Amino acid sequence: MTGPRTSRYARDVAVVAFAQSDHLRRTDELSEVEMVMPVLHQVLAATGLKAGEIGFTCSGSSDYLAGRAFSFTMTLDGVGAWPPISESHVEMDGAWALYEAWVKIQTGEADTALVYSYGKSSPGSVRDVLTRQLDPYYLAPLWPDSVALAALQAQALVDAGETDEPALAAIAARSRADAGANPHAQLRGAVPQGGYQVRPLRTGDCPPVGDGVAAVVLAASDLARQLCDRPAWITGIDHRIEAHGLGLRDLTDSPSTRIAAQHAGLFDAPVDTAELHAPFSSQEVVLRKALGLGDTVAVNPSGGALAANPMMAAGLIRIGEAAARIHRGASDRAVAHATSGPCLQQNLVAVLEGDTR
Repeated sequence: MTGPRTSRYARDVAVVAFAQSDHLRRTDELSEVEMVMPVLHQVLAATGLKAGEIGFTCSGSSDYLAGRAFSFTMTLDGVGAWPPISESHVEMDGAWALYEAWVKIQTGEADTALVYSYGKSSPGSVRDVLTRQLDPYYLAPLWPDSVALAALQAQALVDAGETDEPALAAIAARSRADAGANPHAQLRGAVPQGGYQVRPLRTGDCPPVGDGVAAVVLAASDLARQLCDRPAWITGIDHRIEAHGLGLRDLTDSPSTRIAAQHAGLFDAPVDTAELHAPFSSQEVVLRKALGLGDTVAVNPSGGALAANPMMAAGLIRIGEAAARIHRGASDRAVAHATSGPCLQQNLVAVLEGDTR
């Protein structure tokens, strides 16, 4: 076996294990700690490592969803914080926690990292909660919810001739059909498009609201090969942001995704798999264009965010699903994408490769 085809960083770092919960509409009977613990045990068992052998731990979650400050400290009970561990947290999707952990390994301060993220959207109205991401002076006081803003983006795409409602319905149908092979997905198989949520988006074009957890283990260089038969090497990773004001952006395009992809080396060689964090069917149209994905690329073979969209974990799941395909030999070079904020405001792109065969 040889290493990944390209390497642009000081250290080779790979995803060596991935685990996720079953994503459910409600988990009223479970606390965040009870949700997280089985997934952490599963991902560590896949590597044979114990919690005390992990060099760095980083989590992603949102206090807004939990409804209390510093809520992430509770889930450390599920990790095991004694003896003391090197730990950090980001108030973002777990994909950004993975980025922090990757940087930590690049600096040489750790050789392994445990990254996990979780979200319980079921207790409240996530459509309203997400308005708190908006500009506090001009937009947030109007309370435009996340679906209404996504519908503005979808209508801009329709007006520009880049898609139409039947094409959006086809994206949703393909995603839910592919999710039929994913035992963790919240929605699987034929799901009716239903009526309009906000025109032109129907129920089937929108993500399900639900609860879930994801975790990955990262490892460097030769250690990665000891822990995993076929590591998923992160050969490129970058994240960028659009202007905060929606009126300052062309909603039919995502320059930040394209720039992140360029810096991650996506365009250096073809990919066979793309796991895109597109919570709305219309956003897949934007991301396909920004990433230059052709029809030969398997897009969201896991079903994507249209099949399961646990807030704060769905982006990390995209990286984990892409890595899992490399682990089992179903992919050689994949791109994973994560987003946060309204209308694809913040975007992270990671390129993963398997050892050449």
